[in-house]
Amino acid sequence: MMQMVQDDAKERMGKSVESLKHEFVKIRTGRAHTSLLDHIKVDYYGSEVPIAQAASVTILDSRTLGVTPFEKAMLATVDKAILNSDLGLNPTNVGNMLRIPLPPMTEERRRDLVKIVRNEAENAKVAIRNIRRDANHEFKKLLKEKDISEDDERRGEESVQKLTNTFIAKVDDVLKEKEAELMEV
Repeated sequence: MMQMVQDDAKERMGKSVESLKHEFVKIRTGRAHTSLLDHIKVDYYGSEVPIAQAASVTILDSRTLGVTPFEKAMLATVDKAILNSDLGLNPTNVGNMLRIPLPPMTEERRRDLVKIVRNEAENAKVAIRNIRRDANHEFKKLLKEKDISEDDERRGEESVQKLTNTFIAKVDDVLKEKEAELMEV
Protein backbone atom coordinates (compact mmCIF):
# COMPACT_ATOMS: atom_id res chain seq x y z
CA MET A 1 0.00 0.00 0.00
CA MET A 2 2.62 2.51 1.10
CA GLN A 3 4.86 1.72 -1.84
CA MET A 4 2.00 2.39 -4.25
CA VAL A 5 1.42 5.84 -2.72
CA GLN A 6 5.16 6.62 -2.91
CA ASP A 7 5.46 5.37 -6.51
CA ASP A 8 2.44 7.42 -7.55
CA ALA A 9 3.90 10.54 -5.91
CA LYS A 10 7.28 9.94 -7.56
CA GLU A 11 5.69 9.50 -11.00
CA ARG A 12 3.54 12.63 -10.65
CA MET A 13 6.49 14.72 -9.41
CA GLY A 14 8.54 13.51 -12.37
CA LYS A 15 5.75 14.60 -14.70
CA SER A 16 5.79 18.05 -13.09
CA VAL A 17 9.51 18.42 -13.83
CA GLU A 18 9.00 17.19 -17.42
CA SER A 19 6.14 19.64 -17.88
CA LEU A 20 8.40 22.46 -16.68
CA LYS A 21 11.10 21.45 -19.17
CA HIS A 22 8.47 21.42 -21.92
CA GLU A 23 7.35 24.93 -20.94
CA PHE A 24 10.96 26.15 -20.95
CA VAL A 25 11.44 24.94 -24.54
CA LYS A 26 8.77 27.44 -25.62
CA ILE A 27 10.70 30.33 -24.08
CA ARG A 28 13.17 31.34 -26.72
CA THR A 29 16.77 32.29 -26.17
CA GLY A 30 17.57 34.12 -29.39
CA ARG A 31 18.87 31.02 -31.17
CA ALA A 32 16.69 29.34 -33.76
CA HIS A 33 15.44 25.85 -32.94
CA THR A 34 12.55 23.97 -34.51
CA SER A 35 10.83 23.21 -31.19
CA LEU A 36 10.14 26.94 -30.85
CA LEU A 37 7.04 26.52 -33.04
CA ASP A 38 5.87 23.16 -31.60
CA HIS A 39 2.94 24.57 -29.63
CA ILE A 40 1.50 26.58 -32.56
CA LYS A 41 -1.71 25.09 -33.98
CA VAL A 42 -2.73 25.53 -37.62
CA ASP A 43 -6.27 25.32 -39.05
CA TYR A 44 -5.81 22.42 -41.47
CA TYR A 45 -9.06 21.91 -43.38
CA GLY A 46 -11.26 22.53 -40.37
CA SER A 47 -9.21 20.88 -37.62
CA GLU A 48 -6.51 22.37 -35.42
CA VAL A 49 -3.22 20.48 -35.84
CA PRO A 50 0.33 21.18 -34.63
CA ILE A 51 2.39 23.10 -37.17
CA ALA A 52 4.67 20.06 -37.64
CA GLN A 53 1.73 18.13 -39.16
CA ALA A 54 1.01 20.84 -41.74
CA ALA A 55 4.52 22.07 -42.58
CA SER A 56 8.20 21.25 -42.43
CA VAL A 57 10.12 23.42 -39.95
CA THR A 58 13.87 23.81 -40.58
CA ILE A 59 16.74 25.93 -39.29
CA LEU A 60 18.11 28.14 -42.06
CA ASP A 61 20.82 29.76 -39.90
CA SER A 62 21.38 30.51 -36.20
CA ARG A 63 18.74 33.27 -36.19
CA THR A 64 16.32 32.18 -38.92
CA LEU A 65 13.73 29.42 -39.19
CA GLY A 66 12.22 28.18 -42.44
CA VAL A 67 8.66 26.83 -42.63
CA THR A 68 7.56 25.04 -45.79
CA PRO A 69 3.89 23.96 -45.81
CA PHE A 70 3.22 20.52 -47.31
CA GLU A 71 0.61 22.16 -49.54
CA LYS A 72 1.18 25.55 -51.14
CA ALA A 73 -2.42 26.56 -50.38
CA MET A 74 -1.63 26.35 -46.66
CA LEU A 75 1.07 29.06 -46.81
CA ALA A 76 -1.24 31.92 -45.78
CA THR A 77 -2.84 29.85 -42.99
CA VAL A 78 0.53 28.89 -41.51
CA ASP A 79 1.72 32.51 -41.83
CA LYS A 80 -1.37 33.72 -39.94
CA ALA A 81 -0.96 31.09 -37.20
CA ILE A 82 2.66 32.16 -36.57
CA LEU A 83 1.73 35.86 -36.58
CA ASN A 84 -1.08 35.27 -34.07
CA SER A 85 1.09 33.18 -31.74
CA ASP A 86 2.47 34.53 -28.47
CA LEU A 87 6.05 34.46 -29.80
CA GLY A 88 6.06 37.90 -31.43
CA LEU A 89 7.55 36.60 -34.70
CA ASN A 90 7.13 38.15 -38.16
CA PRO A 91 7.28 35.55 -40.94
CA THR A 92 8.26 36.68 -44.45
CA ASN A 93 6.71 34.96 -47.46
CA VAL A 94 9.38 33.99 -50.02
CA GLY A 95 7.43 32.04 -52.61
CA ASN A 96 6.72 28.56 -51.34
CA MET A 97 8.18 28.99 -47.85
CA LEU A 98 8.16 31.32 -44.85
CA ARG A 99 11.37 32.78 -43.45
CA ILE A 100 11.13 33.63 -39.77
CA PRO A 101 13.97 35.86 -38.53
CA LEU A 102 14.36 35.87 -34.75
CA PRO A 103 14.89 39.41 -33.46
CA PRO A 104 17.97 39.98 -31.28
CA MET A 105 17.27 39.82 -27.56
CA THR A 106 17.65 43.03 -25.56
CA GLU A 107 18.85 43.04 -21.96
CA GLU A 108 15.40 44.12 -20.79
CA ARG A 109 13.70 41.30 -22.72
CA ARG A 110 16.16 38.80 -21.23
CA ARG A 111 15.31 39.98 -17.71
CA ASP A 112 11.57 39.72 -18.47
CA LEU A 113 12.07 36.16 -19.72
CA VAL A 114 14.02 35.27 -16.56
CA LYS A 115 11.06 36.50 -14.48
CA ILE A 116 8.70 34.35 -16.54
CA VAL A 117 11.00 31.34 -16.15
CA ARG A 118 11.22 31.82 -12.38
CA ASN A 119 7.43 32.03 -12.16
CA GLU A 120 7.06 28.78 -14.15
CA ALA A 121 9.59 27.10 -11.84
CA GLU A 122 7.69 28.29 -8.76
CA ASN A 123 4.47 26.87 -10.23
CA ALA A 124 6.23 23.51 -10.70
CA LYS A 125 7.41 23.59 -7.06
CA VAL A 126 3.85 24.30 -5.89
CA ALA A 127 2.61 21.35 -7.96
CA ILE A 128 5.24 19.09 -6.37
CA ARG A 129 4.26 20.27 -2.87
CA ASN A 130 0.60 19.59 -3.68
CA ILE A 131 1.55 16.05 -4.68
CA ARG A 132 3.36 15.68 -1.33
CA ARG A 133 0.22 16.90 0.46
CA ASP A 134 -1.92 14.37 -1.45
CA ALA A 135 0.46 11.52 -0.57
CA ASN A 136 0.53 12.52 3.12
CA HIS A 137 -3.27 12.71 3.11
CA GLU A 138 -3.33 9.19 1.63
CA PHE A 139 -1.04 7.95 4.44
CA LYS A 140 -3.36 9.49 7.05
CA LYS A 141 -6.32 7.78 5.39
CA LEU A 142 -4.51 4.42 5.47
CA LEU A 143 -3.70 4.97 9.17
CA LYS A 144 -7.33 5.84 9.93
CA GLU A 145 -8.46 2.64 8.18
CA LYS A 146 -5.82 0.80 10.23
CA ASP A 147 -4.06 -0.51 7.09
CA ILE A 148 -0.73 0.86 8.36
CA SER A 149 0.78 1.70 11.76
CA GLU A 150 1.70 5.18 12.99
CA ASP A 151 5.38 4.32 12.49
CA ASP A 152 4.67 3.32 8.88
CA GLU A 153 2.80 6.58 8.35
CA ARG A 154 5.74 8.60 9.70
CA ARG A 155 8.22 6.63 7.56
CA GLY A 156 6.00 7.15 4.51
CA GLU A 157 5.77 10.89 5.12
CA GLU A 158 9.55 11.12 5.58
CA SER A 159 10.08 9.19 2.36
CA VAL A 160 7.70 11.47 0.44
CA GLN A 161 9.46 14.52 1.94
CA LYS A 162 12.81 13.19 0.61
CA LEU A 163 11.19 12.72 -2.80
CA THR A 164 9.83 16.27 -2.63
CA ASN A 165 13.27 17.67 -1.78
CA THR A 166 14.84 15.70 -4.66
CA PHE A 167 12.33 16.94 -7.23
CA ILE A 168 12.45 20.55 -6.00
CA ALA A 169 16.25 20.37 -6.40
CA LYS A 170 15.70 19.12 -9.98
CA VAL A 171 13.40 22.09 -10.65
CA ASP A 172 16.09 24.43 -9.28
CA ASP A 173 18.70 22.82 -11.56
CA VAL A 174 16.47 23.16 -14.63
CA LEU A 175 15.76 26.78 -13.67
CA LYS A 176 19.43 27.62 -13.19
CA GLU A 177 20.29 26.08 -16.57
CA LYS A 178 17.53 28.03 -18.36
CA GLU A 179 18.45 31.33 -16.64
CA ALA A 180 22.08 30.91 -17.73
CA GLU A 181 20.90 30.16 -21.27
CA LEU A 182 18.68 33.26 -21.33
CA MET A 183 21.33 35.64 -19.98
CA GLU A 184 23.98 34.34 -22.38
CA VAL A 185 24.76 37.02 -24.99
